Amino acid sequence: MELDNYKIITSVTIFIVAFFLRILITNSLKNIQIKFGFQEARILVTNKIISILIYITVIVFISFLWGVDEKQLLIYVSSFLTILGIAFFAQWSILSNITAGIILYINYPVKIGDYITVLEKDNNITGEIRDIGAFFITLKTPEKDLITLPNSIILQKNIRYYSE
Repeated sequence: MELDNYKIITSVTIFIVAFFLRILITNSLKNIQIKFGFQEARILVTNKIISILIYITVIVFISFLWGVDEKQLLIYVSSFLTILGIAFFAQWSILSNITAGIILYINYPVKIGDYITVLEKDNNITGEIRDIGAFFITLKTPEKDLITLPNSIILQKNIRYYSE
């Protein structure tokens, strides 16, 4: 009975720490938004993704605490890390676009409303950034066409940007 009380107290403590960590990260993202002038939509998407990662971590810790078979949990964790590795290194993976989207949200010099030129070998693409989503950036060209580019391409290509 005493062991169950310990597990309950530890589980509650983990939830409280995760809750305060999420609040700290949310406040930090608000400060980033104010400092760099990012739109609220960018911060909301980033906050959701980070919250999901926090909740996944809490589930793993609680699972270990309550006695889930460590070998089976290790298989699930290693599978998750493999998928995460693909997200960082696979060039055409959907996960790489999500990862690139997070990088664009937090640490990239352009924002919605800026004009950029994607410097290609044969065909440069110039336009105003209309939207930065989880998978794509939408550009509006001077001819009023809308072009979507995968986020991972934006990180791989040379970009000339004009902040106005």
